[in-house]
Amino acid sequence: DQIHDLGLSEVARIQSEMDAILVAQGYMQGSVAERMLKLNEEERFLYPDNDDGKAQILKDYAAIIDEINAGMSKYFGRLPKSPVKVERVPEFSEKGSSGAYYQGPSMDGERPGVFYANLRSVKEHPRWEMRTLAFHEAVPGHHLQTALQTELKGVPTFRNILGFTAFAEGWGLYAERLAWEAGFQADPFSNLGRLRGELFRAVRLVVDTGIHRKRWSREQAIEYMSANTGNPESDVVAEIERYFVMPGQATAYKIGMLKILELRERAKANLGDKFDIRAFHDAVIGAGDMPLEILERKVDAWI
Repeated sequence: DQIHDLGLSEVARIQSEMDAILVAQGYMQGSVAERMLKLNEEERFLYPDNDDGKAQILKDYAAIIDEINAGMSKYFGRLPKSPVKVERVPEFSEKGSSGAYYQGPSMDGERPGVFYANLRSVKEHPRWEMRTLAFHEAVPGHHLQTALQTELKGVPTFRNILGFTAFAEGWGLYAERLAWEAGFQADPFSNLGRLRGELFRAVRLVVDTGIHRKRWSREQAIEYMSANTGNPESDVVAEIERYFVMPGQATAYKIGMLKILELRERAKANLGDKFDIRAFHDAVIGAGDMPLEILERKVDAWI
């Protein structure tokens, strides 16, 4: 019930921020979801639907990652040795794969981390959403988190490979916000992409608990997500059916992000002028994935 109410309040907050940006850019009519659907159809934000257009998407993702990589030493004391590259999801598996995903580097460091972009449809990669996706999947998101974990020395092997969803996806969502705070989402449309990503995760809090606690029907959950995210119905149906068979997984993103933000504010309040964002981030992801309870103990000890 607490997570459900948190989701409702976060949905309202994020939609209010998105509405202000949309109005400032001249998008006045309709709900936030309706306006975002229209934005997703605008030609100026889409790449040509051909081989050249798809190749350019990969190049632009790589350029975004190179740009933010150059500024990360201000926010992290430790950065991974392994690089990250951008590749297309293999065409034979496009249909059944997600829009993007990350694969960590090999244990021996010979194979880099890979950010895979699914190019089955250029509409899945509007320009205003690309920065947020790159920041989540690559830098400062899953690549930093996973590569640093893989490179840990002197720990049992399970510490190098074991994942915890709330930690990993919480970090990925936190990384989207961190990139915005660091000035890499200054364009209002890119900031809309960030907020849309956060809204999507807030809506998940509502529908997952709606399904498993409040006994929502499949249709009720689809209707709520469609009305509040502006995502295509086919995507929404796939998401909702996933939540039915994986209870709680969809809540991990926002809950994990909020815990990291809570710990950051606690550290700032306790340390004052001694607070160092680089040292804080090293404390959070420097020892690999862990349950949120263990993370909280670790950060408290660091403070």
